[in-house]
Amino acid sequence: MDPATFDRLRHLDLTVARRVEGLLQGDHRGLLPGAGQTPGEARPYQPGDDVRRIDWNVTARTQRTHVRDTEADHELETTLVVDASASMSFGTALGTKMDVGLAVAAVYGFASLSGGNRVGAVVLGGARRIPPRTGRAHLYAVLGAISEAEGAPAIDLTSGLAGLARARSRRGLTVVISDFLDEGGWDRPLRMLSHRHEVVAAIVSDPRELELPNVGVVRMSDPETGRQAWVDTASRRFRSEYRAAAERRRVETERRIIRSGARVMALSTGSDWVGDIVTWVMGRRRAGVSSGRSA
Repeated sequence: MDPATFDRLRHLDLTVARRVEGLLQGDHRGLLPGAGQTPGEARPYQPGDDVRRIDWNVTARTQRTHVRDTEADHELETTLVVDASASMSFGTALGTKMDVGLAVAAVYGFASLSGGNRVGAVVLGGARRIPPRTGRAHLYAVLGAISEAEGAPAIDLTSGLAGLARARSRRGLTVVISDFLDEGGWDRPLRMLSHRHEVVAAIVSDPRELELPNVGVVRMSDPETGRQAWVDTASRRFRSEYRAAAERRRVETERRIIRSGARVMALSTGSDWVGDIVTWVMGRRRAGVSSGRSA
């Protein structure tokens, strides 16, 4: 890790530490559903086994009574999925969307340091997968990989989520950080992840993606395709149509996420990122996420 990246992460560590201390610690109530146990391996029934643990699917398939043991969820395993596509490098306010994404990762990472909690990541820039481990040094490696992913060749969000859905098995928390501008069918693998894990989708946007100012004729460029076009922002009709289209996209993106079973965390480059993230997580904790699937 180069000195500039380390200094950036150290500053972020100091900024986040006091605001998230104890946020995700304890028994993880409000972050993970259920009674704190994960189904384990199925095995043949033995006298004295709890009949409530009979796995009827395996029993029917094998014609022999099986029970399924459970594994206690004493530690929280968090996987950060970070979109590092070209559009995440965009920012016209207090920073880029990748800056906000790094803050999301830092809040969940630093809040999960104690109690044997493990943090891993799937960084779509450079297609890096970092297995979940404990400790501050490991977390710095995770955040360093995210910080250095900006501008690297990236796989698309749909492929990244699909790969994680196929590979991840242990029940835990998945935080997907993206602007969700990918036109692919990312909601299907997101739904697969939500069937087994608690999933938070952090949608990162920039104010200029939602509304254009009147600055006359300007040349706009699509960071994903490189396609450019001249537009007249002085046209009130054009600005109105742009705002309406952006709002339709926002609503549709949130609808797809909620239908997948994930929860929506909406963030902007134009606000206090860390404060917004902490407020959102604290609000979910107070409400108790097991009470419903609404965003």
